[in-house]
Amino acid sequence: MKAKAVVFPDKLKVEFREVSVPEPGPDDVVVETRYSWISNGTEGSYLRGERINGETPYRPGDPWPFPVAAGYQSTGVVRHVGANVTDIEEGQWVFCALGRIDGMYDVHGGHISEKVAVRAHVWPLPDALPEHEQERLRVAASGLVLTQVGYNCGTRPPVDVGDTALVIGDGLVGQWAAQTLHWRGASVILAGRHDDRLAFFPEGERRYPLNTTKSDLVSGVRAVAPSGVSVLVDTVGSIPTILECHPLMRHNGHIVSAGFNGLDSMLDVQKLRFGELSWHAPSGWQQRRMDETLALIASGHLKTEELITHRFPAERAAEAWKLIVERPEPVLGVLLEWA
Repeated sequence: MKAKAVVFPDKLKVEFREVSVPEPGPDDVVVETRYSWISNGTEGSYLRGERINGETPYRPGDPWPFPVAAGYQSTGVVRHVGANVTDIEEGQWVFCALGRIDGMYDVHGGHISEKVAVRAHVWPLPDALPEHEQERLRVAASGLVLTQVGYNCGTRPPVDVGDTALVIGDGLVGQWAAQTLHWRGASVILAGRHDDRLAFFPEGERRYPLNTTKSDLVSGVRAVAPSGVSVLVDTVGSIPTILECHPLMRHNGHIVSAGFNGLDSMLDVQKLRFGELSWHAPSGWQQRRMDETLALIASGHLKTEELITHRFPAERAAEAWKLIVERPEPVLGVLLEWA
């Protein structure tokens, strides 16, 4: 089969081009993509040649991960179901994670016009909603895997109502981790460097945005939580920042590390004994978490489409990436729209 896809042929190069995808088998679903959400961090590190798979940084001597079909998340309409698939119908709106593709460094990709995917990578969207809510959900759920990463960060540590959590990073994962912890009853400090992004987590009941370019991180946190924080979530991949925040942690606190640290990932575990801290290292996605995240998006408890700052036709993906890489203007969520 032929399809269109967003491809990284080499470092810092983006193309929208025709590709080959395998013929569907009896266990496959073919999804016509309508919306796909760019994962700025993960896809960006592939584009820069910094990793060779989801959790493995590039090391000298490794094969370069090119060409690769970018992405891993989209929503669209089912156009074909294999003989062994009995719980999905043609014409149904679904979320689709990875589709298979030929001739690439990785056999999977996300920004593909027709995705041939195994049934386990497809989630039907709830259809018992008014039409305007269904259209909202079709857009809102197109970043489901990435939203689930934030949800995973926010649900890993135990949280009592009234606990204070500190989230490092005002990107998409940081936003959804902060939303999840707030939903669970925590008072949340979202620390970042961009007023435009922090505005998506406005100051209010148990919400404390903190711009670390204007206020010292440790002093700013102590002003909000003088007795310390119970949860620290690092979404940017910075061991030095975790160590800087170590004195802020309450006894028996929890550290959640979700950023991509690359080759800079060494931590002296002995330091965690001071305060008897627990370490969480969430990664990837699982069926249960995806189901729970989709339910929270559908109910409106997790806000996603509000974080979309730019939309591009899929064929203009190179322009979208130029914006993400060069940042001539504020950017957060970037959606590709497929005709």
